[in-house]
Amino acid sequence: MSTAPDQDLPAILGGRPAFPEGLPLARPSVPDIEAVVEDVRAILPTGMFTNGKYVRELEERAAAYLGVRHCVAVSSCTAGLMLVLRASELTGEVVVPSFTFAATAHAVAWNGLRPVFADIDPRTLTLAPEAVERAVGTRTSAVLATHVYGTPADVEGLTDLARRRGIRLFFDAAHGFGSLHGGRHVGGFGDAEVFSLSPSKLLVAGEGGLVATGDDILAERIRIGRDYGNPGDYDMRFVGLNARMSEFHAAIALAYLDGLEERIERRNAIAAAYREALAAIPGISFPQVPAGDRSTYKDHTILVDPEAFGMDAEALGRALGAEGADTRRYYAPPVHVHQAYRHLNGAHPLPVTEATAERVLTLPMWSDMSDEQVRVLGEAVRRIHLAQAGGTLRSASAEKIRRTGDTSSDAGP
Repeated sequence: MSTAPDQDLPAILGGRPAFPEGLPLARPSVPDIEAVVEDVRAILPTGMFTNGKYVRELEERAAAYLGVRHCVAVSSCTAGLMLVLRASELTGEVVVPSFTFAATAHAVAWNGLRPVFADIDPRTLTLAPEAVERAVGTRTSAVLATHVYGTPADVEGLTDLARRRGIRLFFDAAHGFGSLHGGRHVGGFGDAEVFSLSPSKLLVAGEGGLVATGDDILAERIRIGRDYGNPGDYDMRFVGLNARMSEFHAAIALAYLDGLEERIERRNAIAAAYREALAAIPGISFPQVPAGDRSTYKDHTILVDPEAFGMDAEALGRALGAEGADTRRYYAPPVHVHQAYRHLNGAHPLPVTEATAERVLTLPMWSDMSDEQVRVLGEAVRRIHLAQAGGTLRSASAEKIRRTGDTSSDAGP
């Protein structure tokens, strides 16, 4: 004789899953499909699939939105970061966070430069200027900071440091198209900022990136660099890349520019709903967005205190997987312990980065999520906590959570 699932139990213990149809980590909003189709129909007969009017229009509209002199469209944020560093003719070392997606460090390493990892601020999880100060040495030529989850980094602190030390300052702004710092759009800070337009972002091209800068010479070198280093005469000025954005990708991005502000506001509302749903649960806290700033909330990440909550972030992610909710752990492991970078580890201690990476859990966040989905997920977290606090999830049940299947999907960082 079967019994109905107990609604007070987490799904991992036989309760009914909160999301039987699944709750994805990320899902891009859909633009005006007919408008995109019409653009494709206009592009195809021309035979001009790159370096055409759609790319130019995207660059112009993006620059106007950001309030910067130049936007250069590229094939990806990673390619943009690589080109910014190459076009700047850097040598030696570049200080980067370890609490970031690996592409930040990859761009440095691909240029033959040495990434030097520095620690983060425990409140915002962005690069801490005082940690950068300790990491800067005689061979340092630049700092490459990240606007984590769309939360602006400490722009003033990093700018002051870069000026005092006579080094360049760049931002990996992959998550930041639409973020605000002090009333200004992210994009106009430092020597250059680079955005991602991949499917998990708010401005989507399918794949692509944008380099924003006020430096005329740097912008021109990046335009040359995205076309192999060729200014048009096939006499390559430096070793560049094939990093052009296609007209098709630019057309999609132009469609996504419409409604961007509404999507950002909606994500901020979802983040507020998450705080309301989770704030009363012991052991759950949130990274801070500084007063006066606006995050895009490309990701919504919580911090899990295992002692207060009753289990660690990894176990909670597996329990939510049983509920049908997809999660990630951005960014665990941090980059400095990746196999590709372990040989660089140890120069500077990263206690905040390592402690934070143990506690992070990234929850579903997309612009079309409903308040009800957030509420139901919050209830699922509450049930999991109560079951653990009451001892129900200990011993064999805790082992069952650890063995719960893979929760991966194709959502990008």
